[in-house]
Amino acid sequence: MDTSPTRLLIHGASGRMGQALLRLAAEQPACTVVAAVTRRAPAQRVVDGVPHFAATELGGVPAFDAAVDFSLPEGFDAVLALCVDRGCPLVSGTTGIDAAQQDALATAATRIPLVWASNFSLGVAVLAELVERAAAALPGWDVDIVESHHVHKKDAPSGTALTLGQAAGSAGQAVRYASLRAGDIVGEHMVQFTGLGERIELTHRATHRDIFARGALHVARSLVGRPPGAYRVRDLLD
Repeated sequence: MDTSPTRLLIHGASGRMGQALLRLAAEQPACTVVAAVTRRAPAQRVVDGVPHFAATELGGVPAFDAAVDFSLPEGFDAVLALCVDRGCPLVSGTTGIDAAQQDALATAATRIPLVWASNFSLGVAVLAELVERAAAALPGWDVDIVESHHVHKKDAPSGTALTLGQAAGSAGQAVRYASLRAGDIVGEHMVQFTGLGERIELTHRATHRDIFARGALHVARSLVGRPPGAYRVRDLLD
């Protein structure tokens, strides 16, 4: 059994998530970052032992086992193409990708294992599974999703709320959404099932953004060695 660390490419390394990924990967013996890619040319070529590359140098990065991408839509195509070319898994949380990029993801999934997700919290992955099971078991109940985030978050409902809504909708339920923007809330999602005389509430509260980076690293390690396909975070919990 191979116990060597998973070699990671971090794409979008200068962003908030990229910085968290670099910090947390350095704390995990199971990971080693072999390349950190930023949109602009790096001020230093090596930072804390990690080689840094500009996005224009992406084709010259060393061999890696999986790429973790939290960048911008304009940088997404290049990292997806690189992973397909090298036959390596891709984990992406880049938001705002368009229909053509979604189609490219679907095509790439026939050649490499990949995950694109709006939320990499392992707890949210479990919540989605619970929501799907509850919706299937409670036909005819009202389903409401209330999501709360910090005042700077612009999209509403959140991508995570929509994902949870899809989980409920898979059982044919109609879903209503409510969004709150207040203070510095990292992220809270409550899915409420209401029947006559009773109510069920399934809630996830994020108290630190590190959970998303930690989940992405878990998913990246879990994808290595798997057959091609579009996976969900919940498929990789074991």
